[in-house]
Amino acid sequence: MPIYETLTSDKLVVVLDIGAAFTKFGFTGEFAPRNIIKSEVRCKKTGELKRLWDFKTPDELYDLLVEFIHIIYFKFALLSPKDRPIVIVESLLCPTLFRETLAKVLFIHYEISSMLVLPSHLICLSSIAVDTAVVVDVGYKEAVVIPVCYGLPIVQAWQALPLGAEAIHNNLKTALSSNNTGIQNIPESTLEDVKIRCCFITKKSRAEQLALVKPEITPCPEVKYPLGGSESITVTGKVRERAFEILYEEDNDHLCLSTMILDAILHVDRDLRQKLAENLVLIGGTTMARGFKARLKEELEKQLKFDRYKKLNITKFAFHTLPCKENYAAWLGGAIYGATELLNMKTLTKENYFKENRLPDWINLKDNIRTL
Repeated sequence: MPIYETLTSDKLVVVLDIGAAFTKFGFTGEFAPRNIIKSEVRCKKTGELKRLWDFKTPDELYDLLVEFIHIIYFKFALLSPKDRPIVIVESLLCPTLFRETLAKVLFIHYEISSMLVLPSHLICLSSIAVDTAVVVDVGYKEAVVIPVCYGLPIVQAWQALPLGAEAIHNNLKTALSSNNTGIQNIPESTLEDVKIRCCFITKKSRAEQLALVKPEITPCPEVKYPLGGSESITVTGKVRERAFEILYEEDNDHLCLSTMILDAILHVDRDLRQKLAENLVLIGGTTMARGFKARLKEELEKQLKFDRYKKLNITKFAFHTLPCKENYAAWLGGAIYGATELLNMKTLTKENYFKENRLPDWINLKDNIRTL
């Protein structure tokens, strides 16, 4: 659909998935987002680019969101937000301050007509038509695992660790700085490009060998990455194969990405454990790394040999292949849900928002009381 058609269409509903590093923007009923942009705006006072999540005060967050939503609507969507509905895709663990401030910006500053908030860990399953799965979201800041059973997220079984792209970038930056004398301040964008173009996830046996001082195997060839002009950095084969190892190395509490998944399954009823193990859904940009699924399956099978997880009685693991890229799987679910009658049935209207002056939240008992 040409972007100029949005100027005359009254039925288009914006779908927004604001991530810690990137934001996905598009319209309901579409198979892919129109744009994937960085979740950052230029500060009017200092002129520096600042990420939305790097705020210090609620007022600063409000100003950042006002500028960011203005860019979304008037640079990319090319339509007025006034008296229009919007679909917001967010994590179940999204901070209350962020979601409340976003609602305040949309309803008060931009005067939208209604807002539909959808949990990313649930709606990402709509594109594969399953209602029971373990959703593993490995984003920029953290990795979050939430089991979904018959269309209901089992929140008490959630697991989260700071194992995302940021941790990988820090690990990569340390390795590159030690191997390239004189190069210390490597930009975030460069680290991400090096990670995507040069690095991959290797087998566990090779990773363990490469961790030794004198490995018995030969690492993959090194790569020269240009920094601009005549400068370049050397990405050794060891760094290329071990950049993602931080995801699988257990911390002091013996926790890592594989134990998160098994611990989440452990908190679910016995009858559902095998079904969950056979329905693993990976979302988030980090899961798009080469070799991610193969290595994760290897790690999960290794963990089952320990006494801690033998009682799970899991015989095999299986991953779903999504009909889209993993980095916008949650956005696609929002586009599907927003094109149904759910938009009219479950949406929060402007009138109801001003009555309560807050968003419904699953952690609030007032919103979870069942009427007989």
